[in-house]
Amino acid sequence: MQYRFADRVARAPESFLEELFRVSSDPSIISFAGGLPSSSLIDTEGIARAAREVMDEEPQVALQYTTTDGYLPLREFIADRYRKRLGIPATADEIQIVNGSQQCLDLFAKLFLNTGDHVGMERPGYLGAIEAFSLYEPVIDTVPLEEDGPDLDAFERLVRDTQVKFFYGIPNSQNPSGLTYSQEKRKAVAEILDGSSTVFYEDDAFGELFFDACPRLPVKRWVPDQAVISGSFSKIVAPGMRIGWMYAPEGILAKFNVVKQAADLHSNFLCQKILHRYLTTSDLDSSIRKIVAVYGRKCRLMCDLFDDLMPQVPHTRPEGGMFLMATLPPGFSSRRVFDEGVKNKVAVLPGLPFYVDGGGTDTIRLNFSSASKDQITEGMHRLARVIASLSA
Repeated sequence: MQYRFADRVARAPESFLEELFRVSSDPSIISFAGGLPSSSLIDTEGIARAAREVMDEEPQVALQYTTTDGYLPLREFIADRYRKRLGIPATADEIQIVNGSQQCLDLFAKLFLNTGDHVGMERPGYLGAIEAFSLYEPVIDTVPLEEDGPDLDAFERLVRDTQVKFFYGIPNSQNPSGLTYSQEKRKAVAEILDGSSTVFYEDDAFGELFFDACPRLPVKRWVPDQAVISGSFSKIVAPGMRIGWMYAPEGILAKFNVVKQAADLHSNFLCQKILHRYLTTSDLDSSIRKIVAVYGRKCRLMCDLFDDLMPQVPHTRPEGGMFLMATLPPGFSSRRVFDEGVKNKVAVLPGLPFYVDGGGTDTIRLNFSSASKDQITEGMHRLARVIASLSA
């Protein structure tokens, strides 16, 4: 059978994820290549209790269809948390429940992009966003990411001259680099956006995971009508529930809701009900403090091992999140490090798929959240041996 797929599928970039999943499924390999939160930190008992209560009290309601925008009490919880944590006057009417923040990327691109439209993002940029946007065949323009945020001159050129429809960024603990925008850069980004026709898409998957437990103000704080935020419970409760949200001006959300309805009618209502019950009967802040403390120790351990075992490999020093990025010595290939690493039972993610316009051949991304401290120690020793063997 000759299947007549859409042309855009043939033009989509090849995905590295299938190979990544294959490697990650091998229990003998210590993998820093994935992006999983720590399974041991998921409150399985609390979630199970919430599930039993929902099914005991209102099973017929929880198992029925619901509205596209999502369970109102859950949206109110999210809006209230924005008001309390960040001092932003969010309302439930500005919150749309989605199937994880990854669905936001797809639906937002579907809503905004025609073939050939320009969209901006960081360099390096999040692989999931690159893949989601590419299916709508835009021109993806990149802005170099510096230690404290985007290169402002390049960002301004994109907004003023190229007039990208939207710019996608991760100001908090960026994936893949682990870098965080300074408050000065956030304000400067907002000033450049103000009065333009560009929307800022603020992916905030890691905003609750700062090691110092201090929240950072989003760009949306200064340009509320020109920015949207996507968030997710995957990193702070459980990724398998696939519950995220879009926080956006009502003018955007009304159209977003139409696109969402056409895609799946609504997100999993049973999980929404269970999640809301869990959030309102458990101490989420205490759980997050525990997660942050563990991730902070793991991140420091990985950074220290880089410094001790591979001083020739500079790396980022994240303030939070789940990832860091390292730059290999001159002449090294990140793909070769991946291949040799797998042979030596340690996996890192080559930087190539994070650079939509080429590059990343000398960078690797490492995840520190899912491995245990013993696995991090042993895995970094294995990686050091790979680096040493390739230097010989």
